[in-house]
Amino acid sequence: MADVFEKLIEVSGIYRLFTADGWKNIIMIAIALTLLYLAIAKKFEPYLLIPIGFSMLLVNIPGTGLFVKETIIEDGVETTAYSGIFGYLYYGVAYGIYPSLIFLGIGATTDFGPLLAKPKAMLLGGAAQVGIFLTFLGALMFGFTGSEAASIGIIGGADGPTAILLSSALAPHLLGAISIAAYSYMALVPIIQPPLIRTFTTKEERRIAMPALRHVSKTERIVFPVVTATLTILLIPSAAPIIGMLMLGNLIKESGVVPHLSESAGKTLLYAVTILLGLTIGATTEASSFLKTDTLLIIALGLLAFIIATIFGLLGAKLMNALSKEKINPIIGAAGVSAVPMAARVAMKEGKRADKSNYLLMHAMGPNVAGVIGSAIAAGLLLAYFG
Repeated sequence: MADVFEKLIEVSGIYRLFTADGWKNIIMIAIALTLLYLAIAKKFEPYLLIPIGFSMLLVNIPGTGLFVKETIIEDGVETTAYSGIFGYLYYGVAYGIYPSLIFLGIGATTDFGPLLAKPKAMLLGGAAQVGIFLTFLGALMFGFTGSEAASIGIIGGADGPTAILLSSALAPHLLGAISIAAYSYMALVPIIQPPLIRTFTTKEERRIAMPALRHVSKTERIVFPVVTATLTILLIPSAAPIIGMLMLGNLIKESGVVPHLSESAGKTLLYAVTILLGLTIGATTEASSFLKTDTLLIIALGLLAFIIATIFGLLGAKLMNALSKEKINPIIGAAGVSAVPMAARVAMKEGKRADKSNYLLMHAMGPNVAGVIGSAIAAGLLLAYFG
């Protein structure tokens, strides 16, 4: 009987927590509980951080076998196999299925009208992508490989699904750190961006009032996703999974003839895939692979990428004002990152802070959705080069 109890104790998770590497699991469990606290108490990206945090908690309890990664060599060919319930679900990330479906749902809920009403807002979305490429160079300087640096740099786009798609293809061993960094900074947009906006713009600039946007016809709304998908994919075929799904979702929405598909893609499908995505991201954060110096460096570089992206969005708007007679409020340049609609809301709040009569939300949505397209194109370019 004593042997039975001894065996039960040895196979328990509690016993394994007090082995040589058990302290790592304890740290990861603490991080998981912190993410759950931030998601529930502070409402930081709760739709994704709750499944990520809970999955992280489960896989870091020793002995669960929820996520098992194995390297198999057959006939000299090395492949990676996954097992355990989270491991089987992870194939949706490994094959790029979940991020693409997320983009389908995003397209079905995105209004490209503000961008069509003021097309030059696309330039602001492009300016913000500078953060991706500068951080890519910075990561190379710190010794990361080209594929790893590309995956780290994309955090600057503040687009979680794009970061997941690129890192799962180019640097799957960094997926957990990159995904958590990307979604954490998306959640922290209201904290990170306001000081940058006030630092890089004057009070007079923040008070600039912008006229109402023109009406965008239904024909323009329907033609836009078709033309954008066709031209972008012709130029960068590797961007097809995300640009194609984004524009398909938007076409479903704007066509007006399939309301049930639009509702399903923008709600039911989007939320279901978000749960699966969160669970599988959290599953990759086992202590043995997550607690490394590289993880802290990735998080620091990700923050740098996001800061640079915001600054270049602001500077891009100021440059446009210097070259054009029609003045725009440079605050909307900060919305060039693709954190939709958080960045646009921050721009609106900062505009009202400078002048209570200033309403910048719809103007900021133009650069904001342009940032979604811009980060997807940037990811396509990096994937084409390093994939």
